[in-house]
Amino acid sequence: MRKMILAAVAAATLVPTFATAQSYGEVRRDQREIRESQRDLQRARRYGDRGDIREARQELREDRREAREDWRDYRRTHGNVYRRPAYVGPRGYRYRPVAVGYRFAPAYYGRNYWINDYQTYRLPRPGYGYQRWVRYGRDVVLVDTRSGRVVQVNNGFFY
Repeated sequence: MRKMILAAVAAATLVPTFATAQSYGEVRRDQREIRESQRDLQRARRYGDRGDIREARQELREDRREAREDWRDYRRTHGNVYRRPAYVGPRGYRYRPVAVGYRFAPAYYGRNYWINDYQTYRLPRPGYGYQRWVRYGRDVVLVDTRSGRVVQVNNGFFY
């Protein structure tokens, strides 16, 4: 009986590790499929007819949808990662939704707001050099720290 209990405890601790490793593999596989579908679409535009282009677009759409579903599943199963302490913005902070191209004041993308462990949140790697993932309210924003311009926005990222 004691051996069965120990085996059950060991299995319970190992299963989440395997599930996480599988999720990382799924993410890489999905990204690879999206890149291949984009290449197929470019080839179809260059050498194919309308039917080829239509099929390539449909395949790319399906690959992106699958990647989004995988990310949503990961987010749902790892909800505690996306529940962060309350956001406290700079002095005089007032949240306004932002879009690509919006320019932040330097106080909004200072070190206090950086997300250094972007892999944990399954965010793409920021561009080398001056790009940083920054928390802005419930959103996550990729900011070019030289100009303060927003490069990418993920709205409603945190719970």
